[in-house]
Amino acid sequence: MNHKKQPKSIQALNTIEKLGNKLPHPVTIFILFTFIVIALSHILYLMGVSVSFEGVNNETMERETLTVEAVSLLTPEGIAHMFSSVVGNFTSFVALGPVLVAMLGVGVAEKSGYISALMTNTVSKAPRRFVTPIVVLMGVLSNVAASVGYVVLVPLGAIIFLGFNRHPLAGLSAAFAGVAGGYSANLVIGTNDPLLAGISTEAARILDASYVVNPTDNWFFMLASTFIIVILGTIITDKIVEPKLGKYTSNEDSNSNNTTVTQVEKKGLFWANMSILITIIGIALLVIPENGPLRGENGSIITSPFMSSIIFLMMLIFLIPGIVYGIVTKTVRNDKDIASLMTSSLETMAGFIVLIFFAAQFVAFFNYTNLGTIIAVNGANLLEAIQLNGVFLLLALILITAIINLFIAADSAKWAIMAPVFIPMFMQMGISPEVTQVAYRIGDSATNIIAPLMPFFPLVVAFAQRYGKQNGIGTVISLMLPHSIVFLITWIIFFAIWYLLGIPVGPGTSLNY
Repeated sequence: MNHKKQPKSIQALNTIEKLGNKLPHPVTIFILFTFIVIALSHILYLMGVSVSFEGVNNETMERETLTVEAVSLLTPEGIAHMFSSVVGNFTSFVALGPVLVAMLGVGVAEKSGYISALMTNTVSKAPRRFVTPIVVLMGVLSNVAASVGYVVLVPLGAIIFLGFNRHPLAGLSAAFAGVAGGYSANLVIGTNDPLLAGISTEAARILDASYVVNPTDNWFFMLASTFIIVILGTIITDKIVEPKLGKYTSNEDSNSNNTTVTQVEKKGLFWANMSILITIIGIALLVIPENGPLRGENGSIITSPFMSSIIFLMMLIFLIPGIVYGIVTKTVRNDKDIASLMTSSLETMAGFIVLIFFAAQFVAFFNYTNLGTIIAVNGANLLEAIQLNGVFLLLALILITAIINLFIAADSAKWAIMAPVFIPMFMQMGISPEVTQVAYRIGDSATNIIAPLMPFFPLVVAFAQRYGKQNGIGTVISLMLPHSIVFLITWIIFFAIWYLLGIPVGPGTSLNY
């Protein structure tokens, strides 16, 4: 390829990819980061670094001024903690369980031939120009079901693009942009909304004991943001990412150009799709009735066994049609074949499991040392010292959140630290908690896709390596950086216009306190 004819933006991304992929193996990087955290924690501990902020005491459950100090990993207690927590850090890592459970179903659906046949059948019917926006939109909508988008849709995006003779990494980036970059956007209320609203309510009650932030209080803005993310994700994927990648060629995927489905495969698809319909109906019968066993307290769906079991249900939705398709097409003949397909699907995750082991240690040690809290509170103090007002204060919060997000990936943990600082401060300046929460959510979403500490980032790297062993952290960051930058800038402009026009961010809300 003649790089002289490439736009400068693509040349810059190629440079980022090359530099990023010249870094050591991601396992080595996480090991080095872990040693840095260990050394830094001891230095800050010896310096007596600490921060104070308003929060809830976990023992008394009362709000008070909390002081958090840097915790060393090189004291006798710290060393004991490191050695004794290794197994727990790994087994409790948020991305591990959902990925392995989902892959049991996805692997069977993929290796039985069901997904390939479904995508091939789709190739001959779906308009090519709608593929990218559909993938991005599916990513955004998947946030209703927590982490399902990461473990199911991101690899599926690559498969869909490959079925259309397009570069699979472009499909991966489109799906990842929707799932992680559009994390706060959605057409409906998701599991994240009541969680953040609860934290915001507690923070607002520092000044106003009767204040309540409802899960729907950001819905107007997040609904409108969905269309922004889909449009931007489509343009960036089609005009920047895919041209940068060029044409994908692989001997292993040479059959992906086939756009015909045999009669046996069509029969398998019919019965497999029927099994999905029956499965969904069965799940619906457990959820729709007010007294359904998968309903939550007072008939709630948002906080219910249904939402808690969504990963398992997604596994079934892939596993059952995969088995049915295999039986009809003779790729599955007995129970041993099913077990073999499950085993084979998990074998492909071996590299991811190794990577997760070391990533989990780094994240756990980072949290144990309180470095993330210290960074977050100092960032809040810096924003307060700048003494901005109105929309500029909110824009500053977006930028600081975007930076902090690179160090503290868990949005609920991050907001639990930041909300008691920012919401009361902004309320005193006449800004409602609902608007402050929106500003936070923009910054939190935009840099998810370039944050190596985000629990599912190693998984995305592992998926990328399916289409080239040379693909590493640099590859993924170079693919996602255009999305992150454009999402952040456009979202900031959109939010500023929205705020200045005085449009409510949700039903029954006000911009002012």
